[in-house]
Amino acid sequence: MTDRVKEKEPLTLTPEERIQLHDFNNLTKSMSFNMYDVCYTKTKEERQAYIKYIDDQYNAERLTKILTDVADIIGAHVLNVAKQDYEPQGASVTLLVAEGPVEEAPSTAFQESPGPLPESAVFHLDKSHITVHTYPEYHPDEGISTFRADIDVSTCGEISPLKALNYMIHSFDTDIMTMDYRVRGFTRDVNGHKLFIDHEINSIQNFIPDELKMYYDMIDVNIYQENIFHTKCKLKKFDLNNYLFGYTKDKLSSDEQKEITEKLQLEMDEIYYGRNISRT
Repeated sequence: MTDRVKEKEPLTLTPEERIQLHDFNNLTKSMSFNMYDVCYTKTKEERQAYIKYIDDQYNAERLTKILTDVADIIGAHVLNVAKQDYEPQGASVTLLVAEGPVEEAPSTAFQESPGPLPESAVFHLDKSHITVHTYPEYHPDEGISTFRADIDVSTCGEISPLKALNYMIHSFDTDIMTMDYRVRGFTRDVNGHKLFIDHEINSIQNFIPDELKMYYDMIDVNIYQENIFHTKCKLKKFDLNNYLFGYTKDKLSSDEQKEITEKLQLEMDEIYYGRNISRT
């Protein structure tokens, strides 16, 4: 791993240790989760079949289920759902969430450890939203098709969207992930002192389970003084069979396998590093 950060023990505060605020905690915590799936589709028919497969797998109905699970995990009360399947391809879902009844429970909001898969939740949020947009597309000449899904989780209050990161990773079959987490605004304690962040964090990697991290190369870019955290992940292991749509590599000559592998790995490297890479 690049810039691997040692994981800390979970941070939990007793009611006596928690900072007393002047009013509602109005810090805004935002997580942007972008995933990419890459596939080799040589012919027009293969491209069309891949796009149809993606639209079926990640249609608005299934995306709504994923976002509803995210809301449950972070403890959000869903007020409204807007969803749309687009023509010729793609889908979007937006959940508006708000504060609801709060049950007394120990605070687990800012443990520096991976969050759970779907489970019951006891906290609710205000002035928050969860969105997803999908972008299936393909290269005009090289036979590469790429599917991107963007999920944004923005919350106010004590609970961070980082708690849902583990579940979001499990919800998509992904080759590359880009994650951004930032805290904005401020809240005040009872003496009027501003708090620009109310929990400890030094890397998004701390919220990814070890059994998942072992499969990825990772890069961190963190601006601690600005409360901005960025992590990129790319699968280490490459098996060409996982990137051929409708057939396996034994149908290809060794030269074809080599050429397709180079195209796919170049596509993934360019997405991972965020720049066009020369083949020379």
